[in-house]
Amino acid sequence: MNLSVSKAFLGTATALSFVASVAIAEDWRAWNIHSDGHPNTAAMDLFAELVAEKTGGEVNVEVFHGGVLGTQPDAIEQVQLGAIDVGNFNLGPLGSIVNEANLVSLPFIFRDVDHMFRVLDGPAGEQITSAMGDADLLPIAWFDAGARSFYNNSGPINTPDDVAGMKIRVMNNDLFTGMVNAMGGNGTPIAFSEVYQSLSTGVVDGAENNLPSFQSVGHYEVAGFYSMSEHLIIPECVCVNTAKFEALSADMQSAVVAAAEEAAAFQRELWNEQTQASREAVEAAGVKINQIADKTPFQEAMVPVYENYLAANPDMAELVALAQATE
Repeated sequence: MNLSVSKAFLGTATALSFVASVAIAEDWRAWNIHSDGHPNTAAMDLFAELVAEKTGGEVNVEVFHGGVLGTQPDAIEQVQLGAIDVGNFNLGPLGSIVNEANLVSLPFIFRDVDHMFRVLDGPAGEQITSAMGDADLLPIAWFDAGARSFYNNSGPINTPDDVAGMKIRVMNNDLFTGMVNAMGGNGTPIAFSEVYQSLSTGVVDGAENNLPSFQSVGHYEVAGFYSMSEHLIIPECVCVNTAKFEALSADMQSAVVAAAEEAAAFQRELWNEQTQASREAVEAAGVKINQIADKTPFQEAMVPVYENYLAANPDMAELVALAQATE
C-alpha cells in the first residue's frame, strides 16, 4: 500500500469510526417526580450533565421532572421494561417488587442516616443491589430522603414509654402500625392530607415525618414537640434499566456510576441544608426539638415486630442480621 493510499485509507477509517461513534451514542430518558427547587431535581440535572461530560457524549441523559412521564409505579414498570432508562425512586414502594428492598422499611433498623448509608455501602447493600438488578432496577447511587421522627403536642418523646397511650398517625403499613403498638401506643393510618386537621382537633395525638415535610405542610403549627427518633430512614435510588447499563462498555459503565455517585453527594449536601433550614424555621416558630440519646430501648421494643416479620419472611433473616451487625 503506497503512502497516498494509506493516508486515504486512514482518513476513511477515521471518518467511519466517527460516524459509528455517533450512531451508537445512547440517548437515555430519566424520570423524576420532584419539581424545581427540590434537591433531587438539582441532583438529577447534575447527573445528566456529568454523564455527558464523563462519557464524552456517548451517553446523553434527558431528565423529565415533575412526574410528567407517569406516576412512580408507572415509571418503575417502564424502567423495568426499558421504555424509561433511569429513575429516581423511593425504596419504600419497591418492596412489593424486590423483597430485599423491604429492609429499609423495618423500624429502627438504622441508628441514623449515616448508619443507613454504611449499610447500603456494605454486604447488605450488595444483596439489595443484586436483587434489584435482577428485577431490572439496578441502583447506581443512593439519595438521602431524610429520617422520619415523631411529633406531637403533649411533650417530648425520649423512651418507648413516652409513646404509651398515644394515638399516632402512621402510613398504611402493618410494620408501621406494629411499631407504634409495640411501644404501647395506637398506630393509626390516616390519609396524609387529613393529618393537620386530625392533629388540631385531637383525632390523633401525634404523627411522624421528616423535618422538611413537617415544616412545609405546616404540621409544626399544631404539634409543638418534635423528637428525633429517626425510626424510619428510607433512601432513594438512581436506578437504571439493567440491560441498558450492561450493554455499555466497562469504561462507560464506570463513567455513568461515577456521575451518579457525584450527583448523590451533591443531593445529600442539599438535603442536609434543607433539613437544617426547616429545623431553624420550626424552632423559630416555637417547636421544641429533642435528640434521643439512646435508641437501644426503641430497638428492643421492636423485637415482636421483627419476630412477626421474619416469621412471614424467613428469607430476610440473613439480610436483617447483616444490617444490624454493620457498625
